[in-house]
Amino acid sequence: MSKILFITSECWPLIKTGGLADVSSSLPVALQQLGEDVITLLPAYQGVKQHLKSLEHIATIDNDFFEEEVKLLSGTVSSTGQHLWLLDAPSLFDRDGGPYQDQNKQDWQDNAYRYSILCRVACEIAMGRAVPSWKPDVVHCNDWQTGLVPALLSLEKDSPATIFTIHNIAYQGIYMRHIFDNLKLPDSWWHHETLEFHGNFSFLKGGLIFADRITTVSPSYAEEIKTSDKGCGMDGLLRHKASVLNGILNGVDYSSWDPSIDTYIKYPYSEKTLKNKRKNKQALQKELRLKGDKKLPVIGIVSRFAHQKGIDLVIEQIHRFIQQPVQWAILGSGDQAIEESLEALAKEFPDKVGVKIGYDEGLAHRIEAGADIFLMPSRYEPCGLNQMYSLRYGTVPVVTKTGGLADTVLDADDESGGTGFLVAQPNVDEVEKGLKRALSAYKNKAQWLKLRRRGMAQDFSWQESATAYLHLYEDAMLEKGGQGNAQIIAGDIAIKEGTVRIKKRRIPVVS
Repeated sequence: MSKILFITSECWPLIKTGGLADVSSSLPVALQQLGEDVITLLPAYQGVKQHLKSLEHIATIDNDFFEEEVKLLSGTVSSTGQHLWLLDAPSLFDRDGGPYQDQNKQDWQDNAYRYSILCRVACEIAMGRAVPSWKPDVVHCNDWQTGLVPALLSLEKDSPATIFTIHNIAYQGIYMRHIFDNLKLPDSWWHHETLEFHGNFSFLKGGLIFADRITTVSPSYAEEIKTSDKGCGMDGLLRHKASVLNGILNGVDYSSWDPSIDTYIKYPYSEKTLKNKRKNKQALQKELRLKGDKKLPVIGIVSRFAHQKGIDLVIEQIHRFIQQPVQWAILGSGDQAIEESLEALAKEFPDKVGVKIGYDEGLAHRIEAGADIFLMPSRYEPCGLNQMYSLRYGTVPVVTKTGGLADTVLDADDESGGTGFLVAQPNVDEVEKGLKRALSAYKNKAQWLKLRRRGMAQDFSWQESATAYLHLYEDAMLEKGGQGNAQIIAGDIAIKEGTVRIKKRRIPVVS
C-alpha cells in the first residue's frame, strides 16, 4: 500500500467549476478502493467545511512565507468516503464568489499568492513536517494551481516522487516578475529553462519542468499538446519531455452517472427500459418550458460558455436549425456575450430553445437523461466527460474529432458499429453536417436504437484508469528511489549551486 497525496484546487461535491472537480473526487476514491492510502488536499473555500463529517484540526503551519497562521483540518466526504485535508486560511479562501474569480467574474488579484500557499503547505505535508505520522510516497499535482509543488520539492532532500497532471494546458498560471519576487522563489528559477516564460513566469511550467512524470487526461490530447497548434506555447517543452509524458483517459463515476440509479431524474431507465427515457424527455421539456412534443429531437448541451467549447458554433447552429423540428436544452455559464445571446434566443423562441445560466448538477443529469442528442463542438477537449455520460444515458453524442472526444466516441459509419457522430473540424459547416447526420439517423428507429444501446454498453469506469495511475506511481517511485540523495531535480533539469543545465536521460514510457 502506498501513501498518496493528491493536491487539487477543486473537488466535487465540495467545489466545482469543471471536470477537474469530478476527477479529483473519482480518482482518489478509486485509488482508495484499490487499497491505497490517499489524502486529498483542498483549500477550505467558503461552504466547504459543512460537507465534511468529523472535521478535526490536525496541524498548524506557520512559517516566513505565510502572512497568517494556516491550519490543516481532516475530514471525510459523507457521500463518497473520500479522505480530505483542508487548507484552512480564511483570508485567502473563505470568500464570496468562486475559487478563482470574484462575484464579478474577475480573477482574484492575489491568486498567485493563494495558490503558492497551497503549494507550500503541500510540500510541508509531503516532507512529513506538517503531520509527522503521515509522509506520502508520491505526490500527485493537478493543473497550474499546484505547479510549484514539484519545483519546491526539488529543493528538498529525500522528497517523494511527483506526478503532474495537465487537465487543460490553456490555463497556465502566468504572472509578472514582481509577483515572482513577492513569492520568494529562487532567483535561479527566473530562466527560460525553468519557470520564466516569455518575460513572465508560469506555475504550470514549474510542474512540467520538475515533475518526475507528466500526465494528461487522454491519449490523443497527449499527442496534440506536443504540437504548436494546441500546445499553447508549451509544445517545445513537452516534446522535450515526451519520454515522461503519458495520456491516461479520465474515467466516469458510474455511482453518480448511471440512469438506472440516478436520483436526479424522475424515471430511472436502462437499455432494456428505454421507454422511460422518453418520459424523462417530456419532463425536461416541461422543466425548460419547451413545447411538449415527444417526437421532436432534443439537442442537449452542458458546458462552460467559452471559445474552447465552441459555444459560438452552437449559437450559429440554433440559427441554422431554428425552422427545423428540433429543440435545444442548454445549461452553462461563462462568457457574458454568449450568455446574453443564448438568453435572447430562448426569449425569441421559447418553445424551441431552453436555457439556464449557471451550474445546476441536477439539471445536468436531467439533460443527459432527457436529450436525444448531445452536442460538443469543442475546438479542443483534453478529455471531456459529458460525451461519456451521454453514452451511458443513451444520448447520442455529436462531437468534434479532438482529444478525449476522439478517444471515446466511435463514428456511426465505422464498420465495427459506432456510438455517435464525429465532426471533422470545429467550424460551422462541419458541425451542421454532423447534426444533420445525427438527425437523419434519429428518423430511423432501428438505427437509432442500435446507436443508443451500443453507447450504453460502453464502459469507461475508473478502475482501469486508476490502475494505470498506480503503475505510473510505482515507476516514478522506483526511479526516485534509485537516485538516492543526489541533488538531481526530477525530470530533465538539474539545479546545483544556482546554475541550470539540461540533463539527458532516457526514461521508459508508461502507458
